[in-house]
Amino acid sequence: MLEVNHVKKSFGKLKVLKDVSLKVDTGDVVVLLGPSGSGKTTLLRCINFLEKADEGNMVIDDETINLHSAKRKEIKSVRKKVAFVFQNYGLFQNKTALQNITEGLIVAQKVPKEEAIKRAEEVLEWVGLADKRDHYPSQLSGGQQQRIGIARAVALNPDVILFDEPTSALDPELVGDVLSLIKKVAKKGITMIVVTHEMTFAQEVANKVVFMDGGVIVEQGTPKEIFVHPKEERTKKFLERVLPQDMYYI
Repeated sequence: MLEVNHVKKSFGKLKVLKDVSLKVDTGDVVVLLGPSGSGKTTLLRCINFLEKADEGNMVIDDETINLHSAKRKEIKSVRKKVAFVFQNYGLFQNKTALQNITEGLIVAQKVPKEEAIKRAEEVLEWVGLADKRDHYPSQLSGGQQQRIGIARAVALNPDVILFDEPTSALDPELVGDVLSLIKKVAKKGITMIVVTHEMTFAQEVANKVVFMDGGVIVEQGTPKEIFVHPKEERTKKFLERVLPQDMYYI
């Protein structure tokens, strides 16, 4: 489905990604864990060409694309297949909830306007915000804005959705609603890569967990393998710091 190979990315002298390779199969829910600065978000941004990798390639639908030298046509093709949910919502402030969803459908995917509106109304209903269709982002709570962001991604009918810490900007009482919605997305069978610090959510939703640190993948496996039986000492130390007491590995 999607595979990235030997991805490297530096910002000046800082090496953020040091030869990262990852394979994601159709229907996978992959959770990326790791401390701040480990390269998780940069990896997602390189996959969707929000950042240009220094080296590496991506294979999607049997097409191999160079992450450093991809042509505009190739980038456009990838973005039709790979949607992105931002931690700071990424909504157009001058557009309504409905318009935020229809914009990508009409402009990027050339969906006829009437069909785009119908699809947007359906996903707004699905995320429980049909009554907010004509509201602007400034009129919505953070949780509602993130649900619009997720609705926008789902409406594009992508092969893969990338979630970059989708609850990090939310007040604590709003986190649960957004996590519940992401679980609904997972149940639709959409392939997902999720950067998150929500450990309980990761254990419940993921079928593959990847632990990153220092720009490399330290360890990956099933939730049980990572949370219950981690092999690497660096993984164990990370889990000791971040897991609730009742989730400690044994």
